[in-house]
This record gives sequence, C-alpha cells and structure tokens, in this order.
Amino acid sequence: MFGSRWNGADLDSPIRRARSGPVRRLIRRVVVGENTAARRNVRNMLELLSPNGRPRILVVGGAVKGSGLDPLYAHAEVELLSFDIYTSALVDLVADAHSIPLKDCCVDGVIVQAVLEHVADPWKVVAEIERVLRPGGIVYADSPFLQPVHEGPYDFFRFSESAHRYLFRNFSWLSSGVVAGSGAQTLWSIEYLVRGLFRSVWAGKIAKCAFCWLRLLDLCIPNQYAIDAACGVYFLGRKEGKVLTNAELVEYYSGSQQLRRMDVA
Repeated sequence: MFGSRWNGADLDSPIRRARSGPVRRLIRRVVVGENTAARRNVRNMLELLSPNGRPRILVVGGAVKGSGLDPLYAHAEVELLSFDIYTSALVDLVADAHSIPLKDCCVDGVIVQAVLEHVADPWKVVAEIERVLRPGGIVYADSPFLQPVHEGPYDFFRFSESAHRYLFRNFSWLSSGVVAGSGAQTLWSIEYLVRGLFRSVWAGKIAKCAFCWLRLLDLCIPNQYAIDAACGVYFLGRKEGKVLTNAELVEYYSGSQQLRRMDVA
C-alpha cells in the first residue's frame, strides 16, 4: 500500500470539493503566503527520521498538498501514504480520520495540517494518530486559532497554543509555536468584515488582496506576543509514552501574559 498512487480523478467520491486552478493557487500564495512553519518542521521531521532508513509518513487529509509540504513530496527516500474523505490524485485511500484503517505502530511519521478543526472529535483523531505511530514516531500538526469559519458546516473547533499542546499531551515536545500571527489574523477579519458589510464573498476577497501586506507585520512581532493572537499554531512531537500533566500545561504557556506576570512578580 505504501508508496502507491491512484488517479483519483477516475474514481467516484462521495464528497465533492472544488479544485483550485493554477491561477487561483498563485494568487493565494501571493496573498496568504507560504506556511514556513510547516516547511521548517517537515524538514526537521525528515532529518529526525532519516536514521530509520526509508521512513513511512502518513498525511491525514492529504487530498490537497498543504502549504509548506513541498520537501515531503520531493523527498525520494520517503514512503508516503495519504488519505482523505474524498479522492484526488494525491490520496491512496478514502478514509475517516476517526478510524484510520491501518494497523498499530505501522508508520514513522504523521502530518495533520488544517484538519483538526474540521473533525467531529479531534481527541479521537489524535488518539488514532498515536495508535498508528511507532514508538519514537513523530507527529507534525498545525491548526487554526483565531480564524473565521471556513468549510461552512464542516468547521467545529479552534485551538489556542496551549490547547493545541494539550490535544497532543501524550507526545513529548520537540517544537511548537505560531504558524501565522495577528497580522494574518487581522487580514482574515478584514475579509469577513467586508464580506458581511457588502453581503458579498468576492468583496471580501478583494479587500483581502488589498490588505495582504498586513501579514508582513507578523515578521515584526515576537513569538511571545504572537501566541496570544495567532491566526494558527503548530506542534511537533514524538511518541514516547510520556503524558503532559495539568501543572506542566500551565508552565508550558509562554505568551505575553506570562511575561507580564513575571514583571509584576
């Protein structure tokens, strides 16, 4: 099964989703930018897993190649398995992340990008990720925090940086932080504000294009301040059988309000 590909365009899928053309993808890349956190962490994952020979990596929700995942798809020494709830040329099977149809401890790495907000039970999905990972396996996840509803009725959850860490409490910490900060979050808010004022999705998109420079402000904001108003957050962890306690979760927080408490003390 690993490393195989089918032509998803030739298969009937129970879920229909609009495909983005090359022009739309280019505009999105200019306006939204690339997910540099994903690119950096995927490279780190590949380096950590390279001593295993040819690592097997599972992409959850991989019908569309996620932003920043180019190093994964370009890596010749990876056995890549991808699934989603609908077909595409990138997926190996159609499956539900709440019940991954793979045996225990069969993959070295898992990537779940912009998926956990769209599942009915993200805790169950993370438990499934833990189940299919081998001991010492690595997970990379990024999820939204302060974003408006997208995917309509299939949008259920948001995660602060601390909540995201707690979601992966059964994994040891390797890295975590902000995918996009308050500049990107403000850009989303402007889009949806204009969308509502003019009752027009396209008016919102035009406004987003006009103010896309706002996301560059994230380059000027330190991580401690970005955490509290992040557009999205990420976590990179290892399956080692260690569980994060509630006390450790409180200590984990490193946002600007922690800095203020330290100043007062």
